[in-house]
Amino acid sequence: MRPAVELSYLPQEQQQILLDVIGSEDLTPSHVQAAKLRKLSDEGNLDYEAVVSVIKEDTTPRVEHFKLLKEKIRHFFPAGTPAQAIEDTIIKALELWHSRQ
Repeated sequence: MRPAVELSYLPQEQQQILLDVIGSEDLTPSHVQAAKLRKLSDEGNLDYEAVVSVIKEDTTPRVEHFKLLKEKIRHFFPAGTPAQAIEDTIIKALELWHSRQ
């Protein structure tokens, strides 16, 4: 739904261009791409070629992230410990654990 919200702000003629590109390229825009299309539209720079260029961009995240809830780990660290120090400690602990396997 998030891409649709961004694209709903495009003027009708630009939405038609987008539909033509979607049909010809068999691709649909991600949220990141939709936001980029909207920005180009707001700047007056959205035409057929720009839509094709944006929709063909690879928006696959380059880095995977892993999240830990602070509530689950805060009792292992003194209050005010910087996030980087916590991350470094967790990495060291995992390396130690891995070396003992």
